[in-house]
Amino acid sequence: MDLTTNYLGLKLKSPLVPSASPLSEDLDNIKRMEDAGAAAITLYSIFEEQIRMERYELHHALTQGTESYPEALSYFPDPTELFVGVEDYLKHIERSKAATSIPIFASLNGSTLGGWTEFAKQIEQAGADGLELNLYSIPTGMDQSGAEIEKQYVDVLRAVKAAVTIPVAVKLSPFFTNFANIAKQFDDAGANGLVLFNRFYQPDIELESLEVVPNVMYSTPMAMRLPMRWIAILFERIGGDLAATSGVHRGTDAIKMLMAGASVTMLCSCLLRHGIKHIRVVEQEMRDWMSEHEYSSVQQMKGSLSQKYCADPSSFERAQYIRAVGVHTLRG
Repeated sequence: MDLTTNYLGLKLKSPLVPSASPLSEDLDNIKRMEDAGAAAITLYSIFEEQIRMERYELHHALTQGTESYPEALSYFPDPTELFVGVEDYLKHIERSKAATSIPIFASLNGSTLGGWTEFAKQIEQAGADGLELNLYSIPTGMDQSGAEIEKQYVDVLRAVKAAVTIPVAVKLSPFFTNFANIAKQFDDAGANGLVLFNRFYQPDIELESLEVVPNVMYSTPMAMRLPMRWIAILFERIGGDLAATSGVHRGTDAIKMLMAGASVTMLCSCLLRHGIKHIRVVEQEMRDWMSEHEYSSVQQMKGSLSQKYCADPSSFERAQYIRAVGVHTLRG
């Protein structure tokens, strides 16, 4: 049975790719993911703010008290040359590449145009096979229009594509007025793939301490419905590959995403919940289902139930919603 698929110009042995998560911070975990059947691995995200803060803290520690001894000032390095957080991340890429034989993708979450391009170049030099741009920001400016925000995102992609030669995917949230349009903009700007969708971790209020606290919750299979719909709509309407993330827990979840049109299905919450060995479980469930339904390859099923090829294209749009509400009303 042929599980191979193509993603970002690379041939992968299967569509199962662990997405960016704390699991990939440990090199032993990365080796275990490969042993469990991972076709590629997306490393945890590095944040520009994190790097900037580490640089600031190191500079502060090095220069504290030096004003008392003017002759000592020139002894300390320029803070713009210090890349503590980046250095650790780059070494992790190098070690991961040396320890495995599968593609290693880096994940970058920047906040300024210069930061994106500067770090992207270093990531490429470290040997990453591809780069995932994690567009994770919460615009709160009341005078900033949606069009302005979209232009900033697309400008980031253009700048990164101009700075590196490795393939670049963009990980997006679904919160755009017309997602089909922004997908086309990224495609036109040269994105090699779109990763759908980024899950925003929503804050919670702790009533006892009266504090706003982070609230990290694992996804459930229900979360796959949104990316599945948009992957099905975008399949063969854009040139880049489509990666499904969020809600893929079982082999049948992965198969649904592939039939919608995904090139790869990314795993995170299921690995955090069940352990790295769950990759092998998902792969075996895929094989069992494909054998039972007489599918010989991933390519045979890819996009077969996308909007372009399914019997009822309106199933992914408003018409199906109206039908669903009508059926629920009748049953009630």
